[in-house]
Amino acid sequence: MFSRRKHTMPELNTASLPDLIFTVLFFFMIVTHMRSVEPKVSYRVPQGTELQKLGHQSSVIYVYIGRSADDTFRIQLNNRLVEVGDIARCIAEERQRMQADDQARMTVSLQADRDVPMGIIADVKKELRQAFALRINYAASKAKDEKD
Repeated sequence: MFSRRKHTMPELNTASLPDLIFTVLFFFMIVTHMRSVEPKVSYRVPQGTELQKLGHQSSVIYVYIGRSADDTFRIQLNNRLVEVGDIARCIAEERQRMQADDQARMTVSLQADRDVPMGIIADVKKELRQAFALRINYAASKAKDEKD
């Protein structure tokens, strides 16, 4: 009679598995950009040709001006919907939350819909001046090169 040998499967070596998991985790932590402000208004920024990236994200206050769900223009300062008259007070509150070195280089990033009336933007700029937020960055998308 034939005798059969039992074939056993060799065990999987999992010694390097934690190293692999931490390497993948570290990779995703490096390449993932966490968005700290979620826009509550819809906006399409105008196109520009001379664009620069903002540095020191911890010292940037985001102001969005766009259409809300009821199709009116609204102003969002970081994560709050505000009225024009509340901007100076909200900027002062945001400045107090920053560290001292971030306060010195505080920048307001103004991201407005291309159809916003200029009067609203002028009112926002006036409130920013009253709050001594004098460093303003205007957001735009990169203009496409048109070749005829």
